[in-house]
Amino acid sequence: MPAAVSYRKVITLEAAKRGGRPCIRGLRVTVYDVLGYLASGMSQEQILRDLPYLTAEDIRACLEYAADCEHGLLAADAGSFCSTKTLPPASSRP
Repeated sequence: MPAAVSYRKVITLEAAKRGGRPCIRGLRVTVYDVLGYLASGMSQEQILRDLPYLTAEDIRACLEYAADCEHGLLAADAGSFCSTKTLPPASSRP
């Protein structure tokens, strides 16, 4: 198994890129984009084939970032990228 690299070295935040959303290495690919691809059923291999400038490490960084957001580990950080928005109840979503 490859050594883990902190997502803080991979995930960047720039106000002028993608509305300030967390991006991968300053590229215009957001953490949300990658998580959406994975959630839609794309494999890591498919993502890397479609976006050859990404690495497996980038995808792991997105997952690590999302896990920390979910656990609230970033909420106290001044530079936190996590949204404080919550989803409406499942029954009210389309």
